[in-house]
Amino acid sequence: MKTMFAIISKALCRITGKNVGARVVAARSFADVAPQATFDIKKCDLHRLEAGPPERAELTREQGLQYYHTMQTVRRMELKADQLYKQKIIRGFCHLYDGQEACAAGIEAAVSPSDHLITAYRAHAYTFTRGVPIKQILAELTGRKGGVAKGKGGSMHMYAPHFYGGNGIVGAQVPLGAGIALACRYRGNDQVCVTLYGDGAANQGQIFETFNMAALWKLPIIFVCENNQYGMGTSVERAAASTDYYKRGDFIPGLRVDGMDVLCVREATKFAADHCRAGKGPILMELQTYRYHGHSMSDPGVSYRTREEIQEVRSKSDPISLLRERMLGTNMASAEEFKEIDTEIRKEVEEAAQFATSDPEPPLEDLCNYLFHNNPPLDVRGTNPWSKLKSVS
Repeated sequence: MKTMFAIISKALCRITGKNVGARVVAARSFADVAPQATFDIKKCDLHRLEAGPPERAELTREQGLQYYHTMQTVRRMELKADQLYKQKIIRGFCHLYDGQEACAAGIEAAVSPSDHLITAYRAHAYTFTRGVPIKQILAELTGRKGGVAKGKGGSMHMYAPHFYGGNGIVGAQVPLGAGIALACRYRGNDQVCVTLYGDGAANQGQIFETFNMAALWKLPIIFVCENNQYGMGTSVERAAASTDYYKRGDFIPGLRVDGMDVLCVREATKFAADHCRAGKGPILMELQTYRYHGHSMSDPGVSYRTREEIQEVRSKSDPISLLRERMLGTNMASAEEFKEIDTEIRKEVEEAAQFATSDPEPPLEDLCNYLFHNNPPLDVRGTNPWSKLKSVS
């Protein structure tokens, strides 16, 4: 009993940043807490596969609290970005991820931090799951010196170790992901590259060209189509003759996954990663998910879908609520614990927002710094971009 107490207390300390062991014991008998449970999950649709991921998933208490913390942090961070944008503190492009949190949390739970990941412009969540603090993400959104890209990249261009963005050109990250996977195969390091794109980008020609090369070269790449049902104001049914995105790889095996269930995403990604590491080549996953906000901040999101539709998804399929109810229903956590985690997350996001609005903007003389990782010569095509920078404001 003492050993189990130490394990869970340590997990909660890591999640909340506080020594909560005494408070948990005072609230309820520790013997009442279920350390793990097994849940039925939705069966994946398969393409060119004889068997797929399991239809039951085990969840430990520590895992559940961690997944909840990750998804709730992303949700609060995106809602804060929405607020800062409406206050005109964040400007330019900004694509929010609220509603799709189970995709990021589930994928990261199934791969290693040393595996590689590249995504499109809806990138804030993966920047966080790849290890970047909230304050650096929000500071990048506000164009501040303390941002993850030192205020120069903004919403669509964030990077971290083994994370290659955040890419603004629709679908262009997919061939880049194949290049990363080719490097993994060349080096023989047993790593995989998770390459994400949306249902809108799925119709891009470069996607199919990449499928072909990946299949020919048996690249260790997991293609992930985050199908959130709508492109830029257009439903999938109006944009594609076939909405079976998991079959689009033709000779590449595919899975259609419930992207609103973190356990379903986790098990499918584990299956896909094992497929790649076994030398079987690429695999394609379609995650059926939903975005609560519009395509970007310039899109109200209700001109091509109803508010009732959005509310129905929120009430029936919200990924955070689903995980919370599972854990409450199996006595793996209490409502008080979730409230405490929520309070800590709100505090952390507020502190990050304070930093993002008070940190100084990068000075003009830094404009041409940090462009390259390996410090190449200063001269670029015969000119020195550092020589004649003057502010005209």
